[in-house]
Amino acid sequence: MAKYTYSFYPGCSSEKKASASNMMTSVETMCSKLDIQLNEIPDWNCCSASIGYCGGGELPRLAMNARNIALSEQHNPEQDIVATCAACWLGTRECQERIRQSETILTDTLEVLKEAGLERHFKNEVKVRHMVESLIEDIGYEEMAAPVVKPLEGVKVAGYVGCQTNRPFGIDGESFENPKYLDKIVETVGGEPIEDYDKKVTCCGGALAFSEPEKSFAQIKDIVESAHDRGADLIVTPCPVCQMNVEIYQQQINHQYGTSFNMPVTYYSQLMSVAYGSSAKEAGLNGQIIRAKKLEDIAGK
Repeated sequence: MAKYTYSFYPGCSSEKKASASNMMTSVETMCSKLDIQLNEIPDWNCCSASIGYCGGGELPRLAMNARNIALSEQHNPEQDIVATCAACWLGTRECQERIRQSETILTDTLEVLKEAGLERHFKNEVKVRHMVESLIEDIGYEEMAAPVVKPLEGVKVAGYVGCQTNRPFGIDGESFENPKYLDKIVETVGGEPIEDYDKKVTCCGGALAFSEPEKSFAQIKDIVESAHDRGADLIVTPCPVCQMNVEIYQQQINHQYGTSFNMPVTYYSQLMSVAYGSSAKEAGLNGQIIRAKKLEDIAGK
């Protein structure tokens, strides 16, 4: 039996061939090195993410997340729900908080769950956590450092937290203005964090990249430019949307602003997987649009 066991909510972006499937590859590799077992919630559904706020309405959005909680409590009883996607974690946490605060919302949600035969399983007692919460609070930096066999020496990393893992819930004990946990993870695996990176909690624009790209591009430019100006070799993030936006739009930003950015944007789990001795493929580096060559070199040693 694994040392750490969680009820796992992977989310849509981690599905095979989806935008963050390489994150899932690295998470599985990381977890195998840290003796973590992820028990996927059977028949989980989308958290509704941005579309739930735009047009779906509050009750459908909350009911979708409540269904995942009910399924977890039914099939993985007494296991904390862990999500790797910031939006999935935020949506599920918000659902839990909103239902706890309102008897009306609870009653309406249970009525919806009744249609699926899940109302009796919904207790809403389980903890909902981001993967980095579990790593920090349960495992700790010292234990995370133990499997390191290929320290990321000489790799300068800008830790980009973004919005959703920072507000409104954040990581316990961390500052909302200057969270340090990504910097600490970088240090733990032997890399060099960019301590004065001043865009670590700046919004990437999220879905504005589709609807109003010029606004999102301006924000992404500042995020990449700050990392570049401080000598970063790459940006690391815990959020699939942040990773996608900040990586894939650099070419358009270069065309629009006359810049020449080519900054790799990876997940913290990829850093950890490489430092733990995994190959570039096992760390999901083959899924990058902008290759993280310094990580690839270390993985290939």
